[in-house]
Amino acid sequence: MDHTAPPPTTTPLRQARRARRTALRALALLAAALVGFVAQRPLGRHGTRPHAYLGTINGIVFLTVLALPLAALTVALLTRRHTAAGTAPTRARRAALAEVGIVYGTLPWVWMTMLPGPHAGPHAPTQISLVPLRDLVATVGAGSGSAIVQVGGNLLVLAALGFFGPVRFATLASLGRVAALAAACSTTIEILQYVLQLDRVSSIDDVLVNTTGAVLAALASRRWWHSPAPGPATATATA
Repeated sequence: MDHTAPPPTTTPLRQARRARRTALRALALLAAALVGFVAQRPLGRHGTRPHAYLGTINGIVFLTVLALPLAALTVALLTRRHTAAGTAPTRARRAALAEVGIVYGTLPWVWMTMLPGPHAGPHAPTQISLVPLRDLVATVGAGSGSAIVQVGGNLLVLAALGFFGPVRFATLASLGRVAALAAACSTTIEILQYVLQLDRVSSIDDVLVNTTGAVLAALASRRWWHSPAPGPATATATA
């Protein structure tokens, strides 16, 4: 008779990691609830008009927080789909999180950049700035508060794309490719602001800062980048 005790199903280290993940999730939910509460307070001044939620920064932030449970449900459904297709569970969760993260973390920021200014329309003044760093220097010179909001916001516009893109797609597992994609997306945003006459400044500095934010985010996620499958030559060499 074998009197050897069965190995524990969970080690103390695994239990500690699980507890830490649970605590981090709880803190994230509390932070999201706080952001949503603060964002929705000024919306009452606009009544229940759709513009209060769709046409203001506070409204977009509130709707983004409100969509968090839907984003989490989408991650779970996509994880099941990837797993059913034969993807390993860990990679399936990572792919699902990256797919949702790209959309959920990018769409609200792009939405904010496309909000019209007070003089938007056919008679909107043309505002183009093609001199690198001129607007950035002016923003920093306007005070620390303005610099934090403007520069910080521009760094975050494409940060989710830079962070999750290489995690999901092996073709983006390169800082140069992330920078090229981010620059192309940011340039498209600036062109649309001009073409749609949104009374916003189409600035080269926005492109530079948006791209920098995407590259910095990509560096932060480098350990989870999607590695391309080995080619025939590699497979033969390792056989």
